[in-house]
Amino acid sequence: MASQTPGAEEQSGAERLGRIAAISLHTSPLDQPGTGDAGGLNVYVVEVAKRLAERGVAVDVFTRATSFEQPPEVELAPGVTVRNVPAGPYGRLDKTALVRYLCPFVHGLLRAQAEDLNGRYDLVHAHYWLSGQAGWSAAREWGVPLVHSMHTLARVKNLSLAEGDTPEPEERVRGEDELVALADRLIANTDDEAAQLVHYYGASPGRISTVFPGVDLETFTPGPRAEALRRLGLPADTALLLFVGRVQRLKAPDVLLRAAARLLEDDPGLRDRLVVAVVGGQSGSGCAEPELLSDLARSLGISDVVRLEPPRSREELAHYYRAATATVVPSYSESFGLVAVESQACGTPVVAARVGGLPTAVRDGVSGVLIDGHDPDDYARVLRRMVAEPAWRDRMGAAGVRHASGLSWEATVDGLMAAYRTTLARYRLTVPCR
Repeated sequence: MASQTPGAEEQSGAERLGRIAAISLHTSPLDQPGTGDAGGLNVYVVEVAKRLAERGVAVDVFTRATSFEQPPEVELAPGVTVRNVPAGPYGRLDKTALVRYLCPFVHGLLRAQAEDLNGRYDLVHAHYWLSGQAGWSAAREWGVPLVHSMHTLARVKNLSLAEGDTPEPEERVRGEDELVALADRLIANTDDEAAQLVHYYGASPGRISTVFPGVDLETFTPGPRAEALRRLGLPADTALLLFVGRVQRLKAPDVLLRAAARLLEDDPGLRDRLVVAVVGGQSGSGCAEPELLSDLARSLGISDVVRLEPPRSREELAHYYRAATATVVPSYSESFGLVAVESQACGTPVVAARVGGLPTAVRDGVSGVLIDGHDPDDYARVLRRMVAEPAWRDRMGAAGVRHASGLSWEATVDGLMAAYRTTLARYRLTVPCR
């Protein structure tokens, strides 16, 4: 695994890191996380870009324009510019349809840079495989290195599909194979993802840097649970079970609903104070099943305790986390699990599937409980204890705050800066005549 601490070689290229082109083709950093294709990747791009700019590294984020009313450039924060590139028809497009518009996107990206008076980029950091394909073309044209973050891996997702979910297309698998071979550096969210890149894609360990994503420790902070419940219009004795994220089979919000039904079967008296909140919008396969959760709640006989909420701002989400008895993250695949870390930062323990990066995001048995598989009975058993043993739950909540404190976005940017410097130094050695 590549070191995150810059040595002499890395430091020698530090002065060259002044401006970065970040690419997020399929979803804009200006989009509201929790709906459409906007999720943890959007949060990652925004938080990293802002903190890079605070350190004097300007960031331009290139994304596909979805409306003719969007200006070509939008200042997201001082030193961070979102550049909307027209490519294909306006409006939201399914990710699988975006492949055919890669060429016009690259053309628009290169043209935007050619018309820019602010100078050249030092490197390209692409996010998700579609962006990586565009990023490789741009990096090659500009003569700079490509750093790539997969965020999710097609082969890994296809190994753990939810029932009824659609496999990732072979076109994506091939595209990821190409990026593993072509990128100058791959950024993995966890050691588990790094191992998957090596095992399933044949990546060279020497070209991988593991950099944990972070959490906004100024927004997601502990607070009085009773006050948070009051803000949500709920009584102080409410047992709130929370799901936050995009509503799709991959994220498995149905597991939480089924677990809640089991709880009520075992303890009908809990119905008077149980609330199950699903905060997020339809995404991916969920867009074709807009009534999936409401129909499921009705069939389970729990419609009266289920609240289906739209995506919320980060400040509003913090209130939901603080109010919750537990946050449930039952995903079939998860590259990291930002929701889990946000919840812990607010002092609320997490009940999550033992998949992907969640064993890194959650300290099993300390700040939450990891569950093998997706059997609602297993989730119900842990959630029953969360409700019945508040002292146990509160100890986990306090441990979660301590655990999340070590996963700041500042630490993420420290790791990325080290990876960038390593990449720049090695690239200069291999291309001496730049």
